[in-house]
Amino acid sequence: MIRCLLCFAVLLMGLGKAAAQQHIQLLNKGWQFAEQGSRQWRPASVPGTVHTDLMKQQVIPDPYYRSNEKAVQWVDDKNWVYKTQFASSTAQRNHQHTDLVFDGLDTYADVYLNGQLLLQANNMFRQWRIPVKHLLKANNELRIVFHSAKKQVAAFAKADSPLVIPAENPRVYARKAQYHFGWDWGPTFVTAGIWKNVYLDSYNQPAAEKPFHNPRKIELVQEPDSIGKSFYFKIDGQPVYMKGANYIPSDMFLPRLTKNDYRQILMAAKNANMNMLRIWGGGVYETEDFYDLCDSLDIYVWQDFMFAGGMVPLDEAFFLNVKEEVIQQVKRLRHHKSIIVWCGNNEVEEAWHNWGWQNQFNLHGQDSAKVWHAYKRLFKDSIPAWLQQYDGTRPYVSTSPMHGWGRAASITEGDSHYWGIWWGMQEIEMFEKKTGRFVSEYGMMAMPNMNTTASVTLPQDRYLYSDVLKTHQKHPTGFQNMNGYLHQYFMDSARIKHLSLEQYTYLTQCLQYYAFKNSIAIHRSKYPVNMGTLLWQLNDCWPVASWAITDYSRQPKAAWYAVKEAYRDDVLPQRDAVRPKALQLSKPSYTLQWKNADTLLLKSSVSAKYVYLHVPGINLQLSDNYFDLQPGETKVISIKGLPVSQRKALRIWSLYDVVHQ
Repeated sequence: MIRCLLCFAVLLMGLGKAAAQQHIQLLNKGWQFAEQGSRQWRPASVPGTVHTDLMKQQVIPDPYYRSNEKAVQWVDDKNWVYKTQFASSTAQRNHQHTDLVFDGLDTYADVYLNGQLLLQANNMFRQWRIPVKHLLKANNELRIVFHSAKKQVAAFAKADSPLVIPAENPRVYARKAQYHFGWDWGPTFVTAGIWKNVYLDSYNQPAAEKPFHNPRKIELVQEPDSIGKSFYFKIDGQPVYMKGANYIPSDMFLPRLTKNDYRQILMAAKNANMNMLRIWGGGVYETEDFYDLCDSLDIYVWQDFMFAGGMVPLDEAFFLNVKEEVIQQVKRLRHHKSIIVWCGNNEVEEAWHNWGWQNQFNLHGQDSAKVWHAYKRLFKDSIPAWLQQYDGTRPYVSTSPMHGWGRAASITEGDSHYWGIWWGMQEIEMFEKKTGRFVSEYGMMAMPNMNTTASVTLPQDRYLYSDVLKTHQKHPTGFQNMNGYLHQYFMDSARIKHLSLEQYTYLTQCLQYYAFKNSIAIHRSKYPVNMGTLLWQLNDCWPVASWAITDYSRQPKAAWYAVKEAYRDDVLPQRDAVRPKALQLSKPSYTLQWKNADTLLLKSSVSAKYVYLHVPGINLQLSDNYFDLQPGETKVISIKGLPVSQRKALRIWSLYDVVHQ
């Protein structure tokens, strides 16, 4: 016993000595910001973004509210300056080394310490570490000039002219979250700022790199068979059917996301019986909190590198910048057991072969060859070599999907993004013929929850196709496509224009419920030919009409309840026998009985379809919603968040109430 105590004491002394050899000084306090050229300095938050700082100072309105997105576009065109003062102690300066460390700068940033230029950052995804011991004083000034990423990429594109790197705008030049430049579910806010921690790291000797060991054996099995080629994951020797969703960033202004936000979003995935999320390549490599939660919740992660829907610039500086990004991120993330596959990019190779880019951007002959060579060098040659060096334990696929959805091979091999349903306006039943080996994208759009829409609109905005509503619909034919599917499955299109916004919201969510329930049922019926179904998408980054099954409020849409049932392990989902449009519906009357403070017993006089419980202005937590109810059946519903005084405000709708208005 005495020997053990002595050993423990020695260990503590060793730990104390090691701790004394390093000193971290966080520099997140005391920041100010101003537009470049202005002397009007305002308080700033770090981590943060210029948009959220401007909001806090009431310089701009909430960019999500009504049509304010248009009113704040000027922010993207400006350069912004951030500064702070900090003291450094003699003891700190006595360390052999002191580095200034930025865990994240967004994106084009010139960093000055005591008037001396230290760094010209150009990558949102990299950590920047600069030795500064020789520059430190008792009192110091740190100043950062953020250049407009929007103007920077435009200048890069102009310099390459007449050669055009294919994408819908020059965003591909920036190593920055691509969705900041706009997407078909997101606004355009080209952010800037110190988006992660900044600190001084003082030490006498560099810390040893953390040993890496992957506790899992991971295999991606792609073997020829009678159909084409398999595509499935083995974890520790066992084939796993993947049920999940695609994940996009959960806000446009990333620093305001908290661990609790991530917990809420990931619990929505776990509670919907998902076992995989695909981190989509147009966003960001997520936070440690995100991956820690995935590790603890046993959610597998398909990790894209941050490239989506565009080719890559040809210059060597861009390539080397990406190399450092990839190495840093792989070394940071490889310790997370949840990550089971790396993927080079989202839809870039499909686009090159199928979207007509060569004609659209006049890329022929040598120009076309140069652009393809840059793509091949990065995604087919270099990234797999870097992964082998810095990980070597996980499979890699160069692009997702392997083939475009219009190609026959997309059904017989590789992963599949099947958008014949939605983009191609095909019937949902087309999945009977078009289910791929691993369906990594597919979806159906619906409106956000009515309470979410109400939170960013005024009463006069809340009618179909209002200008404000169009601001929160980013797909060019979004309303048209939803209405086309509503006509096929729920209601003649001539009647849709007479719906209130609340009725339209309900009906599009019923459509999304029906689409995901039946799509998943078909996919799972194809097992083991099909070994995965990842719907597009789990979440939203702002209040918007989208394919998400939870909206920006983090509340479930109707489809979340469908997915929860369809992804159960104990029961295989069954397809609906007929379309809702063909149902003979009767007007239900309901009997309600409160069993206790948060348990409701509900009965219906007749068969009721898509029974929906809600209270305007209150986000309820319900054990089930949008369910079918047979006459005489007692449905037990747990309802949290509804005060007793508000029970009379509880409203119950069914499909009859909308289609037979």
